[in-house]
Amino acid sequence: MNDDKELHEDLERGLKARHIQLIGLGGAIGVGLFLGSATAIELAGPSVLLTYIIGGIAIYFMMRALGELSIAYPVSGAFSAHAARFLGPKWGYLTGWTYWYMWMVTCMAELTAVGIYMNFWFPELPQWVSALAALVFMTAINFIAVSAYGECEFWFALIKIVTIIFMIVSGAGMIFFGIGNGGVATGISNLWANGGFFPNGLEGTLMALVMVMYSYLGIEIIGVTAGEAKDPQNSIRKSINEVFWRILIFYVLSLAVIMSIYPWNEIGHMGSPFVITFEKLGISGAADIINLVVISAVLSSCNSGIFSSGRMLYNLSLQGNAPQCFQTLNRHRLPWVGIVFSAFILLIAVALNYVMPSEVFVYITSVGSFGAMWTWFVILRTQQKFRASLTEEEKKHVKFKMPGAPYTGWLTIAFLFCVVVASAFREDTRVALYVTPVWFIILLIGYRFIERKKRRDGRKVVDVVAATENHPAAEAND
Repeated sequence: MNDDKELHEDLERGLKARHIQLIGLGGAIGVGLFLGSATAIELAGPSVLLTYIIGGIAIYFMMRALGELSIAYPVSGAFSAHAARFLGPKWGYLTGWTYWYMWMVTCMAELTAVGIYMNFWFPELPQWVSALAALVFMTAINFIAVSAYGECEFWFALIKIVTIIFMIVSGAGMIFFGIGNGGVATGISNLWANGGFFPNGLEGTLMALVMVMYSYLGIEIIGVTAGEAKDPQNSIRKSINEVFWRILIFYVLSLAVIMSIYPWNEIGHMGSPFVITFEKLGISGAADIINLVVISAVLSSCNSGIFSSGRMLYNLSLQGNAPQCFQTLNRHRLPWVGIVFSAFILLIAVALNYVMPSEVFVYITSVGSFGAMWTWFVILRTQQKFRASLTEEEKKHVKFKMPGAPYTGWLTIAFLFCVVVASAFREDTRVALYVTPVWFIILLIGYRFIERKKRRDGRKVVDVVAATENHPAAEAND
């Protein structure tokens, strides 16, 4: 039976406000913007800007739901612990393990990408060497202290931010003043001059929406940082409130600049939109610069994956849904067993990635992409249940209310459902609809065994959230 000590998280609160700000920003900006955006542009043309805005609004409401929960109950298990409390232990179990799996397959793909991008500079270097070096480095960072992870993410995110801002400012100079284009201003007519704003119709826009939503994967990591934030109420509130504007500026504005300079139907055949824009500006070594930025984005994602997976295993263990060894902390109060276990799984996965057929790799990673959708859905439903559990007086004093709840929650859930349905019409995402149910069946079978063992050992189902000191209605809402 778990004692009181096991009910409480004992992680070090070493993440500063600036760390969480940049962690959230880094989670919203990934490799998809620098490389994958070309595919989205091919599908939707200039209307891809609309998909990022619509997707960004949905993400904003999801993050506000997460913020309401995370400020009321700042625990590292975040949505897994919250779901276990308000939806039931089974939901916490399914969400925690699915989120862990999502990061495992994401990191597996990212580590593989490190090898590919390093080959740009060192073509003779075996890909597995680069992948292994990246894994060892990221694991070591996560072993030092949580502040080391935060500092590392701060600089990784800063590299991406500086690159994007430079591209937006210099691109605007080309659009309005002809800088880098022989003094001839390009204007913004390319946004509608090549088949209109919707060149592939509404269907193309909807298909791009699937890719756009997957590019936001990882943004919910802000909730995981709550358990180790020095001042979770203020830092998380500020970070989440700025999510929508970050997306608007860094995604929409940067792509608007690129598609103003180049006809949208040429971008997909010219490589990375950022590389061709930098080359147009006369910047030597544009490909090297973007390759460096992309590698930093990949390492950032892997770093966040190891961080999140270790915390999720720690909290699942507190819930009684993972082995108790994952509760073990080192002298820096880090869940080192969960970190080592996750790194070991990644080591095996990366090795298998080089020997398994490409079809098998697609099946494994497809579940990870749907893991984000599942997590976002659970966050929204948990917020609704949390709010419903309060009295009318308590509802008036919730610290960080999700605007328009519960209606905005239901609309966002309906939107996520439409994205899942739309994914059935794309060959590269349809496979997840077949594989994901298998994953949940495996999890449910495992849950039956865990529940039997709990009953046999006389252990109680742990309510981790209930052990936190913050009460949802302790302060007035801002």
